[in-house]
Amino acid sequence: MDAQLNNMIKACFRCMEACNISFHACKKAEANLAGCMDLQRECADICNLAIQSMQRSSPFVGEICGLCAQICEACAIECKKHGYQHCRDCAQACDECVEIWRKVAVKMICK
Repeated sequence: MDAQLNNMIKACFRCMEACNISFHACKKAEANLAGCMDLQRECADICNLAIQSMQRSSPFVGEICGLCAQICEACAIECKKHGYQHCRDCAQACDECVEIWRKVAVKMICK
């Protein structure tokens, strides 16, 4: 497996984990974090799909990972609005996923 693709899979996995951790922590928070939680679920789900598509060399990997980057970016923006550490961790993982995606996007789409 290509090193860049492997890095993308790892970034998606870290993002998925951070979203899941933050989602469960948000459920326990006293603040109304429903919007944040919705994006975290969407982000975790699309990261999982992106990982699967990369692992099996799906012909739609570029489109799936592009959508993943969009959702990760939206999730990061939302999580940055909150002062919770788990939200900051989630935002950082989402930002890293988007950054790595931008580095490999052309290569994946133009395979």
